[in-house]
Amino acid sequence: MPVRAEHDRSVLAGLLGRDPQLHAYELGDLDDFFWPYTSWYRRGGSVALLYHGMRPPTLLALTRPEGVEELAALVGELAPVLPARLWAHLSPGVEVGLAGAFRVVSAGAHLKMALTEPDRLAAVAAAGEVLGREHVPALRELYAVAYPGNWFDARMVDTGRYVGVWAGGVLVAVAGVHVYSPAFGVAALGNVTTHPAWRGRGLASAVVARLCGLLRAEVEQVTLNVKADNGVAVRLYERLGFRRSAQYGEFDLAAVGC
Repeated sequence: MPVRAEHDRSVLAGLLGRDPQLHAYELGDLDDFFWPYTSWYRRGGSVALLYHGMRPPTLLALTRPEGVEELAALVGELAPVLPARLWAHLSPGVEVGLAGAFRVVSAGAHLKMALTEPDRLAAVAAAGEVLGREHVPALRELYAVAYPGNWFDARMVDTGRYVGVWAGGVLVAVAGVHVYSPAFGVAALGNVTTHPAWRGRGLASAVVARLCGLLRAEVEQVTLNVKADNGVAVRLYERLGFRRSAQYGEFDLAAVGC
């Protein structure tokens, strides 16, 4: 079955919506907020997304084990038309489809987690003020100190789904979203961090709990991605009611010969 570009959001929503915890990012990218930055490809029931809203672009090709062969074939057929440099989120085994066309360098195993036990949030003292575009400079200052190298799209602050804690006029803890789409019923937490001088005081739990409280009133699936070896973060999210829903790898891709 040949690969094809897919432009019908209803078709994509139907395919991705069969496993919303695995595909929360892709479902969110169907939203008008992200759609102009996306290119979609399909081979049978498998879907790959090339997201152009960051540099380098990011390829998302995710599936459960039974779909790996078909999805690997899809990305292999896409290889000639992909950018020469890109980042990728790939389910285990899908990367073999790019071998030969790209140098594939692993950035480590990652987990997808979903909020499946929200009652656990009640045990945390939620805190955090909703942040707006006027707070972007303070966010950038915090990330420079506490989370250097993270991906932060300032447009996402406009969703009203970034919350932070201040101390002496300085932003010291924050939780935000990478994906937020009430229309498609999904959100993905991101850019969660605490200033090094304020760690160990429960602020990360407090801002995540506050944000989850806002999101649960608007979407059905609250999810996140986290490095598999980040035990501190994984345990924090588990205490708040998140459970592991899938594993995937992140990769740095460069076309052979570039």
